[in-house]
Amino acid sequence: MAGPAPTSSQLDAFRESADRFMAEMMEEYYLHLAGHKDTLDLEAIYERHAELTTQEQAVALGEAVDGDRRLRELWRFACDGYMGNLTKQHEERAGELSATLEAEVDGEKIGYRMLRVEIANEPDRARRQKLEEARCALGAEHLNPILLDAAQVGQQAVRELGARNYYDLYLRFGFRLEELAAQCRAFLDSTERLFEESADRLFRTRVGVPLAEAKRWDTARFFRAPEWDDRFPSEQMLPALQTSLADLGVDLSGQENVELDIEQREKKSPRAFCAGIEIPERVLLVIQPKGGLDDWRALFHESGHAEHFANTEPGLPVEEKRLGDRAVSEGWAFLLEHLVDDPAWLRRRLDFGDPGDLVAESAVTLLWLFRRYSAKLLYEIELHQADDVTAMKSRYVELLGDALKIEPSETDWLGDVDGGFYVTEYLRAWAFEAQMRFHLRERFGSEWFTKREAGSQLRELWSLGQKQTADEILRDVTGSEIEVEAVAERVREGLRSSVSA
Repeated sequence: MAGPAPTSSQLDAFRESADRFMAEMMEEYYLHLAGHKDTLDLEAIYERHAELTTQEQAVALGEAVDGDRRLRELWRFACDGYMGNLTKQHEERAGELSATLEAEVDGEKIGYRMLRVEIANEPDRARRQKLEEARCALGAEHLNPILLDAAQVGQQAVRELGARNYYDLYLRFGFRLEELAAQCRAFLDSTERLFEESADRLFRTRVGVPLAEAKRWDTARFFRAPEWDDRFPSEQMLPALQTSLADLGVDLSGQENVELDIEQREKKSPRAFCAGIEIPERVLLVIQPKGGLDDWRALFHESGHAEHFANTEPGLPVEEKRLGDRAVSEGWAFLLEHLVDDPAWLRRRLDFGDPGDLVAESAVTLLWLFRRYSAKLLYEIELHQADDVTAMKSRYVELLGDALKIEPSETDWLGDVDGGFYVTEYLRAWAFEAQMRFHLRERFGSEWFTKREAGSQLRELWSLGQKQTADEILRDVTGSEIEVEAVAERVREGLRSSVSA
């Protein structure tokens, strides 16, 4: 039984403590992923904010919601915090292992986190297979037992919160899982032939094998796109980003609340990331530039997060500043990321004479990703209702293999799952971006990214933080709601850019 509903003063105290908790957690993740420390030390943070993560607190907030969206966000945070507190040692151990484990391949020692990078950069297919098998072996032996135990602890914790399972809990949070799943099933069906034909062409060109013969160790190479390296050098990444933002009226180098971490560190994450430690006062954009199309995409994506956080109105409460609909921030991140495959941007910023082939290839990778995440959503809906999660390994392989025509490793059946049904945020964000981009082009022209008026509109929308959902923003700006079909139309448009497509 929960106690009395929290008072207004108690809710304000909870908000303040939650804000401090998330700031401390974000800084800890930053220090770990930026290579400053091997360990991920979460326990002390949970101890300092023990009042946030009790079962009683979570249940009391749930009973007080009564249709109030801000309270529902606090309830979701409290539930996630309760489960996170129970599995913090699992996360600490998994983080430490990810930073310190090494595989030996052909006499060379390679860090676990760098294996995917090595696979992507390796031109020799036989060696790619060895690297992938080493990655899976380390994951199966060291990480999966931790992930399985954490999943089982989480199942019990959900029942203690009064829900049948994790799926049921997120329905109570207002996630429209089945509605989105239905759209994703329709997307998979309607783009099946398009995917098979376009992905087959690109695999033959980029990897040297048809889709029917491609293996999972070929996919990282597929995304790496080494043939475009000369057009996307590492030394031009940051200047291109700074110039693109300047065209929109944003002076990246002059933003005192945005810190650029560009120092090379051995154990730094090879992929760019953004850490909103204090929103909007201290936002870190972390990069270790290596160049190549995929690296440019990652930098521009994370800069979208950084600008969203850095321009957020400082007076917003925590549930509108740090919580809320994460598809909003992911949508802004995708908007900047996809500048890198926008034909008008490529002509203007990188002097591409005819960017049609690159635009078409980028459309194929977007189609791949959206089909993958659609299958992930269908899998996670089943996983989070399963009494025995160990029985879901084959279902993971089946669903993702059917969507992508390449069989994944069952090793990833838990490691490929983000908490909080984050898969829904990515799916909705891709659709949000596609529809927002159509709007910006219609209002400001094909070179909307050079218009100060477009930048002003974006900064105004960024200032809202996550006060509104992605659907609400889109409805206010364009009069429409999120539709997955917009991604399919974006893909078809991109494929039309190339004569060969």
